Amino acid sequence: MEYVVAAVILLVVLVVGAVGLVVPRMRRKELPPPPVPTVPAEEELPPLVEKAPVAETPVTEAPVIEAPVIEEPPVAAPTPVVEKPEPTAGRLVRLRARLARSQSALGRGLLTVLSRDHLEDDDWEEIEDSLITADVGVEATQVIVERLRERVRILGTRTVAGVREQLTEELIAALEPDLDRSLHTAPHDGRPAVLMVVGVNGAGKTTTCGKIGRVLIADGRTVLFGAADTFRAAATEQLVTWGERVGAETVRGPAGGDPASVAFDAVKRGIDVGIDTVVVDTAGRLQNKVGLMDELGKVKRVVEKHGPVDETLLVLDATTGQNGLEQARVFTEVVDVTGVVLTKLDGTAKGGIVIAVQRKLGIPVKLVGLGEGPDDLAPFEPAAFVEALLGETA
Repeated sequence: MEYVVAAVILLVVLVVGAVGLVVPRMRRKELPPPPVPTVPAEEELPPLVEKAPVAETPVTEAPVIEAPVIEEPPVAAPTPVVEKPEPTAGRLVRLRARLARSQSALGRGLLTVLSRDHLEDDDWEEIEDSLITADVGVEATQVIVERLRERVRILGTRTVAGVREQLTEELIAALEPDLDRSLHTAPHDGRPAVLMVVGVNGAGKTTTCGKIGRVLIADGRTVLFGAADTFRAAATEQLVTWGERVGAETVRGPAGGDPASVAFDAVKRGIDVGIDTVVVDTAGRLQNKVGLMDELGKVKRVVEKHGPVDETLLVLDATTGQNGLEQARVFTEVVDVTGVVLTKLDGTAKGGIVIAVQRKLGIPVKLVGLGEGPDDLAPFEPAAFVEALLGETA
């Protein structure tokens, strides 16, 4: 009996378990989609509002209105302001104060010694040392001192004013005031005068060319520049700027081009347009470089196919002192220097180089530079120079 009861219970459990497994699966079965209501076609629907007939209108394109083209006026390049250089007459006198600031120590020292009651040998040696220190040169110094000793012995002058007058006369005589210091800048034979500017590196040739142009224009000449320093682009641009400031044209060539060709073209251009003076800037070179010096000679020979070069100006830096003498000698042999331009004379107490150059080489100093201003280049005047050299010690 117990076995029968157990079997019945087991059977009931199995039936209940089977029902539990089947019912959830029936619940998870997807329902069929709801029926979609059918909408009658548009023509089958009764119109709510009767549509009025629409008249067909032709479609026309809107006219294209072109905006007027407003031409902007061309922007003119700024015209460089042409400057009017100061007249050169008496320019060295006006610049005297600048020279005196650096030179007057020499003048005061000489006058102090010369005004003593009794001049002994030691005093005359002191005078010699002062002149040699100022780069007057040994030979020129000996001549000046000997002449002064003779004058003092004969005249017996002891006042500062009297001694100053004697010293002034001797220094002016040493500067050889009778030398021709004029610049030959007038056109002739149907062509312009030609000025070549030569010198060592760093002497200030390009700046001097620009200032020479201003000097000539101030004196009424028309000027054209030839930028024959083709190895330094900055030199060409600098010369162009100098020309624009005074209304002078500059002939230039390609960088690194043949300097002789540029110089030749500059003179030809000057002939074509009727210029008074052509100023040719050349590349700086050391006087001991044979190849460069030969090239400088070539530039001059090529230019002379148009006619002789009227002036060959050697630019010397006054601060180089006696070294300038050797420079002048070599350049003179190559291109026959006709005059010296002494620059930076306001920045040195060695202005005696003027005397040394002229005595040693017979080349006159024609222009002197006394500052960095555009009009600080002046024609050299021996009397004004000596006055500045001695200072206001009268």
